[in-house]
Amino acid sequence: MIDTHAHLDALDDTAEAIARARDAGVTRILTVGGAEAVEIAERSHGVYAIVGVHPHDAAAGDVAEIRRLQEHPKVVAVGETGLDWYRNYAPRGDQLRVFEAQLGLAAELGKPAVIHTRAADDDTLAALAQFDGTVVLHCFSSPHLLPSALDRGWYVSFAGNVTYKNALELRVAAAQVPADRILAETDCPYLAPQQVRGKRNEPAYVVHTVAALAAARNEDVEELADRIDRNASACFRL
Repeated sequence: MIDTHAHLDALDDTAEAIARARDAGVTRILTVGGAEAVEIAERSHGVYAIVGVHPHDAAAGDVAEIRRLQEHPKVVAVGETGLDWYRNYAPRGDQLRVFEAQLGLAAELGKPAVIHTRAADDDTLAALAQFDGTVVLHCFSSPHLLPSALDRGWYVSFAGNVTYKNALELRVAAAQVPADRILAETDCPYLAPQQVRGKRNEPAYVVHTVAALAAARNEDVEELADRIDRNASACFRL
């Protein structure tokens, strides 16, 4: 099993969390961030890095530094990048500029772009209109984006919020994603699944998300976990 999106640099017990994940059957983790994510991946077996400027950090984001970090052999994607009109922690102009620069970098390097979008779906779609590379919609939470995702063959990654009692729309969306385009993640330390809600999230808990996806899709849990693992291998060239 794989956790395709974790913020291991936000955990105060990274090595122990990785060990607990392995005990739970999670053998690979993609950690997201900057230089610290690369350092964690470098010293941790089965851990790879996704490196980019988060939209919250766009005002001070250094795409040149992201380009440099992308040279590391364990960096497998650009991101998370995108637009967040909900928090607006960075000016919209800066978010758009840095998003477009990172899409250009992903296209140049031939790596997936891992997308964060919140309350900005139309502008996100507009920015992606000319991007022909691999797209991962991280922490999928906008069902009306699904038609575009299906039409363009994007990967759709579900986090712990798909397990929540009021997340019926997300589970319906999960049932519609093609078998070769579905992914699962924790987005830890955020969005702990319903079974452990109130606790800090960590990679071991992706098992709950996979179980919820299997139930929504009327599939066997182990078969879906294997499919997601193979999808991640294809997407990120692991």
